[in-house]
Amino acid sequence: MQLQLDDVALFTRIAELGTLSAAARERDVPVSQVTRSLARLEAACGVRLLHRSTHGLSLTDEGDTFLAYGRRLLDTTAELGSELTGKQIGPSGWVRISVSPLIAECVVAPSLCGLYQRHPQLHLDINAADRIADMARDGIDIAIRSGTLQSDTLVARQIGEHGRTLYAAPAYLSAFGSPTHPDDLQGHRLIASSASPALNRWTLGNPQGPKEVQIKGHTRTDNSALLLSLVLHGVGIARLNDLYALPLVREGRLIPLLQDHFTSPPIPIYAVMLQERQRLPKIRACIDYWAQWLTGLTSAVSAPPR
Repeated sequence: MQLQLDDVALFTRIAELGTLSAAARERDVPVSQVTRSLARLEAACGVRLLHRSTHGLSLTDEGDTFLAYGRRLLDTTAELGSELTGKQIGPSGWVRISVSPLIAECVVAPSLCGLYQRHPQLHLDINAADRIADMARDGIDIAIRSGTLQSDTLVARQIGEHGRTLYAAPAYLSAFGSPTHPDDLQGHRLIASSASPALNRWTLGNPQGPKEVQIKGHTRTDNSALLLSLVLHGVGIARLNDLYALPLVREGRLIPLLQDHFTSPPIPIYAVMLQERQRLPKIRACIDYWAQWLTGLTSAVSAPPR
C-alpha cells in the first residue's frame, strides 16, 4: 500500500472526533479536502474504512483494524523523528496537556519557565478545565490528575502527592473567631464542593477510629479555583489542596485549622498518557521535569517559614 502519513493522521482524527466537519474545522480546511483525503486512503487500502449515514460516521471492521495500526504507525514515526532530532537539539515539538485550573495556575505556570529553560524546543498547549478530558478525542498528550486511576487504555506515572487541610483567611477568623475543636465548626461558615461530593466528607481522627463528617456548606461551588478565591476573600472555611494552599500560608494569606483533628492521607498525583505515546522523548521530558519540580515544591512548602 502506498500510504500518505498525513492521510493516516487525518483518518485517526476523523475516527476520534466522529465527523468529517469536525476534522475539517480542527485543520481549518474545507470538508471537501478531508473527503478527498479519506477517499485517497480507502483507495490505497482497497477497502471501505467508514460507514456514512444520516446518523453520522462509524468504522467498518476494516476501519477499526486500520485505526489501530494507523495509530501505531503515526506514533512510531513521531518517536523516530523525536529520537533523531533529540540527539541534536533535545526533546522538541508541541505537547498538549490537560490539567485542572488550579493545578495549571499553581504547578504548571510557576514551573513552565524552568521547563523551557531546560528544553527550549518544547512548546505547551495547556487545556485547563475541571472536567476530565477524553485524551484520544481531544488530542491530549499528558493529563495531570490526582486520586485513583483505573483504565486499560492509559498509562499513569506518579509524579507527586498532596494532602488536604482546613484553611481560612485571617479576615474570616478576625470576624468569626478560630475554631479550636471540630464541634466548633457547626457555628462557622463552611464552603462545600457541589462538583465532587467526596470532597465534602471530612475524615475526623479519634481514639475510637476515623469518622467521616459530612459537610453541607454555607456556600457551595463547582469550581476549584473559585473555592480557593472564596476562602481568600474571607467567605468561610474550606478543605483545600495543600499544594496550592501552603505557599499562601507562608505569605500569611491563609491559616491552617484543626490539623490535629482531621486526617488526610496523601493523595497521589499522576501524569497520565495514552499507551502508545508514553515513549515519545517530548512526553518523557515533561513528566521527568514535573516529577522533579513537585518534589522540590513539596519540600519547600513543608519546611517551616523563616
